[in-house]
Amino acid sequence: MGAGLGPAFGRLWAATTLSALGSGLATVAAPLFVASRTDDPLVVAGASAVAWLPWLLFALPGGVLVDRMDRRRLMIVIDLVRVVALAVLATAILSGQGGVALLFAVLFLVNTGEIVFRAASQAMVPVVVPRHRLERANGWLSGGATLMHSMLAGPLGGFLFALSAGSPFLVNAVTYALSAVLVALIGGDFRAAADDDTHARRPRSMGGEMVEGLRWLANQPLLRTMAVLIGLLNVTLTAALAVLVLLAGERLGLGSVGYGLLFTCMATGGVLGALLGDRIIARISATWTIRIGLLVEAGLHLALAASRSTIVVGFALFAFSVHGGLWNIVSNSLRQRLTPPYLQGRVASTNLFVAAGGNCVGALLGGLLAARFGITAPYWVGLVVAIGVSAATWRVFNRAAVARAYADPSPVESPAPVA
Repeated sequence: MGAGLGPAFGRLWAATTLSALGSGLATVAAPLFVASRTDDPLVVAGASAVAWLPWLLFALPGGVLVDRMDRRRLMIVIDLVRVVALAVLATAILSGQGGVALLFAVLFLVNTGEIVFRAASQAMVPVVVPRHRLERANGWLSGGATLMHSMLAGPLGGFLFALSAGSPFLVNAVTYALSAVLVALIGGDFRAAADDDTHARRPRSMGGEMVEGLRWLANQPLLRTMAVLIGLLNVTLTAALAVLVLLAGERLGLGSVGYGLLFTCMATGGVLGALLGDRIIARISATWTIRIGLLVEAGLHLALAASRSTIVVGFALFAFSVHGGLWNIVSNSLRQRLTPPYLQGRVASTNLFVAAGGNCVGALLGGLLAARFGITAPYWVGLVVAIGVSAATWRVFNRAAVARAYADPSPVESPAPVA
């Protein structure tokens, strides 16, 4: 790829982007398949529950695996297992033998693999990309995933499902197979490196290594604060999105097409923020990227709570998603710069665990608040939380602290892999 990212990163980017497309197809097709078999809301909602549950159960142990094994080989194995699982599911559905139980089992397995695959790919980035290009690399990764998962997978998944219920899952299997091939083409050794003294003092049990990662993160003010923010803000964001369909109908007067266009605004903003992120961050600094982003988060909740204008709400969702793209770049780049190689997997997976926990709590909280206090209640609560965390963390992300993270010699630098 251009801009000094290199062919190894190009293959990693293509692999993760294809995986995002495949995962997006399954995300769209799974509830459609369940709804075609039953009208029980509990069973339909079970598809989402089965997709989220592995993130809570296996994120932390998955990080240990990423730090113990060669990350490239681990990603290949995960992709191949997912190919087999999805091929079995697609074949069963196409032959008329597939049921909801088989779908749930495959979704559970595929999403368990997604946790480890994502943590491993994030841990590989500092090895295949020069330190000064981390922001550009993370922007490309975030932009590609958003484009495929949030913009293309939706209409493509619906079209494929209309052709045949098993088609989206079959195409998903193909994307994972191609991903495995691309990762295999990245040469080099991707086992975590640590000096002998550090390695000798490392705990070797699964639980001990999870605790080691959590303890290290707890002692890092910048990364600790960002992890807490991810959890808190995901609670309020997911609560907001959980009842957005009701807000769109009751307050904005939108139908299904208008409601879908709100998500198009979000996806467009996410792609734009990801692709321009490194230049924006370089111009205004990582400190102000984070601080302004927190204010944008508060502005989103205010717009959703107070406005009845579709244009205002659409722009607020667009602006928020630009911030989301920038936030991902800054948070991933800071984590990759500050985390030692032997902890990259565990620290990445801890952030995934916290984010997933926030999503699960937020989905439940949004419905409860809206049912008890009215449709705008989740947004007013989100506004209060966003203002509170902005005030509480404003000084943590000061210029000096962030500048040290960018200036200090990187603990994650390793010899470049063979292209």
